[in-house]
Amino acid sequence: MCCFSRSVDLVSATKIFASAEDSHRQFVVYSMTVAAKEELAMILPLPVRLGSGEQSVRFINLERYPQFFADVEMGFPKDKNSRPDQNLVSFLAGSAELKVFQVGSFEASFVPTINDFNRLDERFRLPAGTWEKLPAYRHYGFAVFKLKAGAKTIHPMAFSFPRAKISSLFFPTVHIHDGQVHERAAFDHILYCQRSDSDTGKLTEWRESPKLAKDFVKVAQTKGIVAAERHCHRLKLRGYLENRDVWV
Repeated sequence: MCCFSRSVDLVSATKIFASAEDSHRQFVVYSMTVAAKEELAMILPLPVRLGSGEQSVRFINLERYPQFFADVEMGFPKDKNSRPDQNLVSFLAGSAELKVFQVGSFEASFVPTINDFNRLDERFRLPAGTWEKLPAYRHYGFAVFKLKAGAKTIHPMAFSFPRAKISSLFFPTVHIHDGQVHERAAFDHILYCQRSDSDTGKLTEWRESPKLAKDFVKVAQTKGIVAAERHCHRLKLRGYLENRDVWV
């Protein structure tokens, strides 16, 4: 889910990379272009393992590897024999303050439960009543990234979390950009992933990189997020689609 605590003028070119850190944790790398008139927060609900505490999410600084997604994209060269990318078929149908981490050019916090949002500055919360419209997220935790006003491309934001579903990878793609929850939303997303042996979701709509990741990604600079000896997969989601997260 891509949620903003205040109105935004523009959100585009969203890119998300997902991979397994181990059998119980998942990596997420997130980047986008955003324009806003005031300081605000981007909130990513995460399907964390039940009972995960405030220290369970590990934020990873990729500020020195701003071309992370450009390099991943190099694994998918254009050629006349490759089939066109497709959209997913299903998409067409009150305590102490939370700890704040400095992660490159932004601050990040992990909010372990919905009730813990009252420990954040009001500017970085969603409007009252929003979560009641999204009952599926009542047991989620939340990665919160505080962003400054203005127009900018956000350098890759990366973290790992204890995943509730150890056999599936999660992509936060549901939109809340105006304080409202809409059934359908405008998508401008490219999703990338690497599978582990324990991941069971089907990738029939995804394109696989012809080469191993080590041939196009500076693996050492990803701090363990990208596995050198595995292929990457890519899926483009563009258009006015069902407003939901992606699982594979």
